[in-house]
Amino acid sequence: MTQVTHAISPTRAENYPDWYQQVVKSADLAESSPVRGCMVIKPWGYAIWENIQRVLDGMFKETGHVNAYFPLFIPISFLEKEAQHVEGFAKECAVVTHHRLEAGPNGTLVPAGELEEPLIVRPTSEMIIGASFAQWVQSWRDLPLLINQWANVVRWEMRTRLFLRTAEFLWQEGHTAHATADEAIEETRQMLDVYTKFAREWMAMPVIPGEKTAAERFPGAVTTYTIEAMMQDRKALQAGTSHFLGQNFSKAQEIRYQSKSGGLEYAWTTSWGVSTRLVGALIMTHSDDDGLILPPRLAPKHVVIIPIWRKEAEAEEVLAYCAQLAKEIAATTAMGEPVRVQVDKRDMNGGERVWDQIKKGVPIRLEVGPRDLAKDSVFMGRRDKTPKDKRGMTRVEFLAEVGGILQEIQDTLYERALGFRDAATVDVADEAAFFAYFEDEAESGFARCFAADDPAYAEKLKEIKVTARCIPVEDNDETGTCIFTGATGVRRAIFARAY
Repeated sequence: MTQVTHAISPTRAENYPDWYQQVVKSADLAESSPVRGCMVIKPWGYAIWENIQRVLDGMFKETGHVNAYFPLFIPISFLEKEAQHVEGFAKECAVVTHHRLEAGPNGTLVPAGELEEPLIVRPTSEMIIGASFAQWVQSWRDLPLLINQWANVVRWEMRTRLFLRTAEFLWQEGHTAHATADEAIEETRQMLDVYTKFAREWMAMPVIPGEKTAAERFPGAVTTYTIEAMMQDRKALQAGTSHFLGQNFSKAQEIRYQSKSGGLEYAWTTSWGVSTRLVGALIMTHSDDDGLILPPRLAPKHVVIIPIWRKEAEAEEVLAYCAQLAKEIAATTAMGEPVRVQVDKRDMNGGERVWDQIKKGVPIRLEVGPRDLAKDSVFMGRRDKTPKDKRGMTRVEFLAEVGGILQEIQDTLYERALGFRDAATVDVADEAAFFAYFEDEAESGFARCFAADDPAYAEKLKEIKVTARCIPVEDNDETGTCIFTGATGVRRAIFARAY
């Protein structure tokens, strides 16, 4: 029997956490920084994040939102105004207590100039943005106020993993204020729909949009909505959240407006966000034991042309052909935008360049050598297929079909991930079956069952490291009896182990 070798070691089956780290490393996405728990996002990884930003930013603006920027530092007194909020983030806060350094013994530097009030390094911005909203909102005419911020945040995590959980990470956070509860709830659901659409159509990642239970709700929120995805180790990943905050934050920050009738009312607010965790989600949803696999809509490059020659006399002609081919490919479109193409001319042998592009997840590779020139053709490999699954095409054929091939790769990745999730999702009829299902960590995935939103059983589930991921908002109208409490008239919820 021929032993199959892969570019990534260990494989997913051998050690999933280590496999993930090796995919990040081999694709040159990011690396740990000298600051514990923080990461350096390298150009290929940042290009993926830039594409995520570009698409989402356009979607936010299409729904009426505008961008602004707010301070990194938040006075501690601001957080103290909303008790549940500060309690939820207190253990993760980085605190600034001094404003300068002074020379110490033996060439050291020591903090000096103690601040009158400590400053919190932004873990989230509800309170500091609320202070601005309180100044901006005076009348019903000022509403709705629809703001988004692209920023970094700091949450002092003890156990970190690149992209998935780091002390500092990049994200966007939307914050809005409305005249009525209904308008704010509509905004919360609208942004959940935006995230769902983005995950499915751009990330090729099937997600379950739903409402969080009380035990999993954002600190200070009335209702939290989420999109939950299944990774290839069958664990859930919370990929984005949207929160209806009611009047909790507006009362804490005095966000009030004069209504049409002349009365003074508190605004109704929302917040919503996604982060660089989405890059980790892409990795764990699609990649294989040869490295990263990127959905074309978010790939920094759709097509990479790899010139190959053996004799230096062949190089000039091959490179000229590839340069012209790249111009022709860039003039084509796929999925509504120009095809992004690059010629890989690095001083490495052809085989090394091919494998490097495989590990980086480029959707289409074109190998071009002297024989291909003679036939005016290319040798194409697709990242959704095995490395050896390649075929020759004439240049004219490829230019005519490249857009359709990229769309096919995008669709294939989504259907593959959806099939995996569906195969690892079970309906559970009673409590005994529920606990039996989660006995095998490697084989358990999503359990779907009737469950009341009751914190009483949440503590029990902590023993097996399982949480209620969400109560789905799609195709979930049927009601039944809670398998944990016996309460009637409850809807189905999704349970899983999670990141």
